[in-house]
Amino acid sequence: MKSSIGMNSGGTLSSFFSFFFSLSLTINSLRGSTFFFFFGSALIGNRVPSPGQGITCLMPRITGVFIVAAKRTPFGTYGGALKDHSATDLAEHAAKAALAAGAVAPELINSIIMGNVMQSSADAPYIARHVGLRCGVPIPAPALTVNRLCGSGFQSIINGAHEICLRESEVVLCGGSESMSQAPYAVRNIRFGTKFGFDLKLEDTLWAGLTDLHIKTPMGITAENLAEKYQITREDCDNYAYQTQQRWKAAMETSYVGPHEGGHFTAEIAPVEVKAKKGKASMTHDEHPRPQTTLEQMAKLPTVFKKGGTVTAANASGVSDGAAALVISSEEALKEHKLTPLARIVSYHVSGCDPSIMGIGPVPAITEALKKAGLSVKDMDLVEVNEAFAPQYLSVAKALGLDPEKSNVNGGAIAIGHPLGASGARITAHLVHELRRRGGKYAVGSACIGGGQGIAIVLE
Repeated sequence: MKSSIGMNSGGTLSSFFSFFFSLSLTINSLRGSTFFFFFGSALIGNRVPSPGQGITCLMPRITGVFIVAAKRTPFGTYGGALKDHSATDLAEHAAKAALAAGAVAPELINSIIMGNVMQSSADAPYIARHVGLRCGVPIPAPALTVNRLCGSGFQSIINGAHEICLRESEVVLCGGSESMSQAPYAVRNIRFGTKFGFDLKLEDTLWAGLTDLHIKTPMGITAENLAEKYQITREDCDNYAYQTQQRWKAAMETSYVGPHEGGHFTAEIAPVEVKAKKGKASMTHDEHPRPQTTLEQMAKLPTVFKKGGTVTAANASGVSDGAAALVISSEEALKEHKLTPLARIVSYHVSGCDPSIMGIGPVPAITEALKKAGLSVKDMDLVEVNEAFAPQYLSVAKALGLDPEKSNVNGGAIAIGHPLGASGARITAHLVHELRRRGGKYAVGSACIGGGQGIAIVLE
């Protein structure tokens, strides 16, 4: 019996080593082939990113993912015209507009991916699924809600690209939505009862979420840290905030021929019906911008986070409500269903950075995304970096050497607002339409992310 077992074990070991010897020869012979690219690399691990490298698709340069439609709601100011619309309502509106704009039948959608951060309404945990069902997407199509904080809108597009790259989906409905006006107050530690005399404290979940508890630092202080590091002054910040407001105004006032007012934003905005003093009205443009604000008025505002600092209410992104949605497709689906592409997703990158200067995240994200695309900042016709805070944007612009005439050309989040889960999708939608309007070729959109991350997408 012992001899028999020994012989079987030896035979098994021999077969085992023979198999891996043959596999090694096969992998070596297939290096550079499609088989090795997808499978051999996974076996020997040479596609695993090194620490700090960030993540990407198997292909460093994506070749077959296209944006077919890109629409958004107007962005409402905090407590403004959209305050009674849930994040799900807003996402549904943007999604239906995108499907209509791209002439995409709901039956073609294989997957729904939505970004949402605050989960501010009772139905928010179901947001991606409910948006799909409300839009008439077939019941078997799965849904996913993603939360990469301020990068969630971008992340929904990246996840959709993943599914298309991996042939899990052909046509994906993606985007992001946020109702910051509906952020609830919370009372913690009372679910299982309280002691007599216990002091119940209301927590503003909106304000509380703007502090990184890991480093015990508010987001505004991370921007102040960047201002100090990159020698950005309060005057620099106010001047930039004034510029972004004026750029939004100029873009809005540009003459055009269209069904509603919106200037350069006409192609991307889907008007929303809102309550008015007398019945209902059509909301056709962003509510948060304050282009009438003067530099003198800005200079009188107190700083919010640091005495003698740079961040004020006028040069930080606006708390707001809104949604954006895009339809992305494989090349095969474009041909089969005769869809018209607006742009191609070239590459992307997500990277970590020091949480105490989280706003610098777009620098490594953009750098690596462009590297994967074989492009440089100079090749970009348009750049939009989410304006979380003026010193944050200015630090990124200084570090990357951005051309101010190509960057945030129609204003950014300081003017338009920053509904957390929606901004990445809004930036992508705007870049797509603005590239086409200008006859440009390449653009890159990016955002910093609380906790210390950056995300970027390159478009053609």
